[in-house]
Amino acid sequence: MSTVFSKIIAGDIPGRIVYQDDKVAAFLTIEPVAYGHTLVVPIEEIDKWTDIPADLWAHMNEVAQKVGRVVVDKFDAQRAGYLIAGFEVPHAHIHVFPANDMSGYSLASAMRADETDAAKMDAAADTIREGIKQLEAK
Repeated sequence: MSTVFSKIIAGDIPGRIVYQDDKVAAFLTIEPVAYGHTLVVPIEEIDKWTDIPADLWAHMNEVAQKVGRVVVDKFDAQRAGYLIAGFEVPHAHIHVFPANDMSGYSLASAMRADETDAAKMDAAADTIREGIKQLEAK
């Protein structure tokens, strides 16, 4: 059975995808710790990050680093938070988010999906997409 992440990647359910290639997709989480909170996910359904082949893991981290650079720059963050949790969906993923303190590292502090502002989520997705394009153009 497909994970919710696979359904987002396939376009079967809505998602704010900010990056996708043949190996990795990145999209906004519906329960962000801050606007711009992005998940970097392998296209292939792999449950545990420790089971991801080294070359794919390296690529995921390259994409996460691009997203991190964008969230620091465009969201005026001191740092890009990076977190691997993975109990809520059995599909490996890296959380990347704007961070100015340690609060974002507790997913318990995340906004519920019904608490987010759709316009702010859309704007964050547009900002990250554009920022990645700018990085890749350099």
